[in-house]
Amino acid sequence: MSLRLSTVILPVDRWHEGGRAKWQRAEELGFHAAYTYDHLSWRTFRDGPWFGALPTLTAAATATDRLRLGTLVTSPNFRHPVTLAKELISLDDISGGRVTLGIGAGGNGFDATALGQEAWTPKERADRFGEFVPLLDRLLTEGAVSQKGDFYTAEEARNIPGCVQRPRLPFAVAATGPRGLRLAARYGQAWVTTGDPKLYEEGTPEQSVEALRGQVEKLGKACAESGRDVAELDKILLTGFTPDRGRPLESVNAFVDFAGRHQELGFTEIVIHWPIPDSDFAADQAAFEGIATEAVGQLG
Repeated sequence: MSLRLSTVILPVDRWHEGGRAKWQRAEELGFHAAYTYDHLSWRTFRDGPWFGALPTLTAAATATDRLRLGTLVTSPNFRHPVTLAKELISLDDISGGRVTLGIGAGGNGFDATALGQEAWTPKERADRFGEFVPLLDRLLTEGAVSQKGDFYTAEEARNIPGCVQRPRLPFAVAATGPRGLRLAARYGQAWVTTGDPKLYEEGTPEQSVEALRGQVEKLGKACAESGRDVAELDKILLTGFTPDRGRPLESVNAFVDFAGRHQELGFTEIVIHWPIPDSDFAADQAAFEGIATEAVGQLG
């Protein structure tokens, strides 16, 4: 399968002061998709501008025609399946069926306590995620849903007419642990990883590739246990969190080398961050755009 190249545009710009232009430029450059983080704030950007993901994607849907759009990723930290489903169905309609929902269990960052709750343990996050995804699947495929769970309840929640994409918009499930991988195998149309976070500071690119190889193998086992062919799932690598850091964006050749090594592992889509000056995602804009227009053709 040929490799797809996508970007993630962090929601840090006012729409009329550069925000819209980035999404339109992403379409002009030929990216397969443009995603955004679904957070209330994020790490070093906490004290600066940061806009909501779904309103931003709605605006992007009206400003573009072909570009796929999505979250990378949404989590239960501050979302509820009932309200999220309604917003996703609306976004899918406005975009003409161009939405992918990237979804994960969430972490212990700012979103974890912004609503006044205590941060959940990894087990608690996994428990909630295990209930969140199946209920969201039902809400996006059935006209009326009632379900009482340990964490989430829907009482005759109506979602008519449903998604433009049938039977629903695709899920890209972010997971590396066994429970999350089982959810990806059962409900995902794609699987997302950022690599092994333990290797980011001290690991090598070679160690990262081997760790990712192991993750792909575990995904394959989870799919086999679910009676599903792992080849049915797209495999998405969100870059910027492996020991390579920003080096793959230094030139077309550097990116082609990086992407080729990961394509050999079975990845079908690689996502690169739109450059943001003076941040962890700083990169030369010209080199970034050169990668967008030239790299995929070299990879085949």
